[in-house]
Amino acid sequence: MAESSAERRRAQIVRAAARLFERKGYHNTGMDDIAEAVGLRKPTLYHYVRSKAEIVVWIHNDVMNPLLQRLEANVARDIDPREGLRQVVADILDIMETKPGHLRVYFENHRELPGPLQAEAAHQRDRYEGLVESLIEEGVRRGVFRKTRTRLTTLALFGITNWSYQWYRPGGELGSAEVADHLLDLFLHGVAQPE
Repeated sequence: MAESSAERRRAQIVRAAARLFERKGYHNTGMDDIAEAVGLRKPTLYHYVRSKAEIVVWIHNDVMNPLLQRLEANVARDIDPREGLRQVVADILDIMETKPGHLRVYFENHRELPGPLQAEAAHQRDRYEGLVESLIEEGVRRGVFRKTRTRLTTLALFGITNWSYQWYRPGGELGSAEVADHLLDLFLHGVAQPE
């Protein structure tokens, strides 16, 4: 199905706002800035979006929906837990390549979501975390991971992966796939030499 001009404009607004929020900060970016970045007058911008908070909702959905759908599909098809975790890490890094600024907004501005949508967003994040936990538990059950504290291990994986938006820059020496593989290798094997 072809994308409508309103959908293309919405995508343009989201991209521009995410970059501005990343560069200037959410609270230092006004609707005037966003309108200028997409080549609209401010009244025309309001034809497409009601507020900055609505843009944060769109960004949150642009990040979470594909991540959750892919992870649900992987778990449903009984993916090898190691490959499942590799894809979790790779998906996060890929967002930095394909949607600049989105992860910073996702992690730093989710509190700007309107009240009822915060609960829905929290439910999505909890579902995602639960699926990652299930991959780790399945790896333990299959004997490919050692017995571990699943919740703490899941949080450690997110700590390693999610913080990368602070330092990873697309176009560097290593692409997102190489960085993802390295991070997962560190997560699974650490830095110690095997005994």
